[in-house]
Amino acid sequence: MKLKTAVLLCTLTLATPAFAQDATDATATDTPTTTNTTNNNDDGFDWGWLGLLGLAGLAGLRRQPERVVTSNTTQR
Repeated sequence: MKLKTAVLLCTLTLATPAFAQDATDATATDTPTTTNTTNNNDDGFDWGWLGLLGLAGLAGLRRQPERVVTSNTTQR
């Protein structure tokens, strides 16, 4: 039931038209303006390595294989 609901929701979401870039507004200009700003407030620290260390830390939390224990007992 959950799978059917998820598929239906995804289908309806993807079928919805997008109006985010509708240029029919009278105030829209023909020439786009771009502003390039660079924000380097990281003091030279490479944040990618911190992310990789975080992912390596999560590796120990993965699901362990199921252990099957069998025992044979005899009663006298």
